[in-house]
Amino acid sequence: MDTKELQQVKARYAIVGNSEGLNHALDTALQVAKTDLSVLITGESGVGKEVLPRLIHDHSLRRTRKYFAINCGSIPEGTIDSELFGHEKGAFTGAIGEHDGYFGVADGGTLFLDEVGELPMSTQARLLRVLETGEYIRVGSSEVRKTNVRIVAATNVNIQNAIRDGHFREDLFFRLSTIPIKMPPLRERGADIVLLFKKFAMEVAAKYQMPQYLTLTPEAEEVLKRYKWPGNIRQLKNLTEQMSILLRDTRVVTPDVLSDYEIWPSTSESVGLVRVSQQHAETHSYSAERETLFQMINALHTEVSELRQQVAAMMGAQASVPATQMVPIATLPRDGGEAPTVISHTAAGAGRHDDVTPYAEEYVEEPLAIDEQERRLIMRALEKHHGRRKRAAEELHISERTLYRKIKEYGLEDM
Repeated sequence: MDTKELQQVKARYAIVGNSEGLNHALDTALQVAKTDLSVLITGESGVGKEVLPRLIHDHSLRRTRKYFAINCGSIPEGTIDSELFGHEKGAFTGAIGEHDGYFGVADGGTLFLDEVGELPMSTQARLLRVLETGEYIRVGSSEVRKTNVRIVAATNVNIQNAIRDGHFREDLFFRLSTIPIKMPPLRERGADIVLLFKKFAMEVAAKYQMPQYLTLTPEAEEVLKRYKWPGNIRQLKNLTEQMSILLRDTRVVTPDVLSDYEIWPSTSESVGLVRVSQQHAETHSYSAERETLFQMINALHTEVSELRQQVAAMMGAQASVPATQMVPIATLPRDGGEAPTVISHTAAGAGRHDDVTPYAEEYVEEPLAIDEQERRLIMRALEKHHGRRKRAAEELHISERTLYRKIKEYGLEDM
């Protein structure tokens, strides 16, 4: 398809962007529109998959017939067969009359089955029969009915994993994916992110009659491009609307403003399509970052212990206790009194009594609580970088979000 025609399509459906992945998806949809082949659209949640089925229907020979969009994940399992294929009167409790179902009323048109990966296995078998023969049976009936419906399906489920786990029929997958189309995630669309931000900002300003819409500094644009966008376009739209309403003192968005909304550059990879068994998004775990921080604390702990041993040796102290086995012992006198007898607990001679040279101080490791060690380590990093939290987080090998949480937890906001 030539560029001019593609731009006309984008204008008609309010599609913003010019990335290669987006253009390829649109071009494929327009090419397959005039056929009756089944289409399976894949992509993460929030990438805008729903625009492609409408585009396909509008450019098909069925454009004058009915079009229905059905979210398969929102229909209870007990009623989904009735919703799709219809039912007879008295087929189940509450069936007070006949119902045609979507496959009956959409005859000659197009059905968009969104979240098709959520369909129960029994419903998948019924759907497969429709795709293969055009035949279906209402719930509570034995009469075979015919329908001529074009199916466009979409899912954010990793179908290959679902097939392997026994949650999706492989034969249905091959029937649905005659023409596969992948919508790219927002993080792979580069400059499209900035264009979408401007679009949403102008829409909010027009809707609420704001004198000026939000603009981005070049540095803020780079942050948006490098952010991973787990919620894709939906997340970007919500973020733009929030900032448009809440930012009163400025209409220019900088990286500092974005950090207030927890938007930071990220190089971590997304998990991509979700597993079919995943019902809810898992909360973020800080265990890996916490483990890294504790390792750094322990390393610093060991270095300080070794330094103390070296100082003690230089001052003429007796052989010091290994850092990993030190326990509190009696402090040596500083006023010229007699040196006390101490018990040095070591692997070689636990409980051995040693005489300690007067006026020579035995450096003993006083173990700090983990929280206090962590607090001191964070303070050191903040002092080193003059309060610049981004650089401090990089040195500590933790995310800025974790650092902000720790600063608040330890009352270090003034540093």
